[in-house]
Amino acid sequence: MAEVPQQRTGWTFLTNHARVLGAIAQDPGIRVRDIAQHCLLTERAVQKIISDLEADGYLTHIRQGRSNQYHVATGTLLRHPADAGSTVAGLLAVIARHDADRDGPRPAD
Repeated sequence: MAEVPQQRTGWTFLTNHARVLGAIAQDPGIRVRDIAQHCLLTERAVQKIISDLEADGYLTHIRQGRSNQYHVATGTLLRHPADAGSTVAGLLAVIARHDADRDGPRPAD
């Protein structure tokens, strides 16, 4: 597992909403606790972000026992006018490429 980078103050390139959505897309059964750890956020912040994403149609969930199974609406358009026509799928592809580059090549199964 990669070492957690030192937190910085000021702005960042990705929003916390994009980070949370990326973590869920990578593992639809991920726990809020694990998202928080992965994204360096509090569990409460992650819960609020998930609520925002669900309210705006980017995410849904189904309760399975004591856990949630999430579904990302990849065809949903991004919100900002400058991103007109861009979908969640395109954003997730960029995040996935970034994560793959950061983590390096994966060993063969």
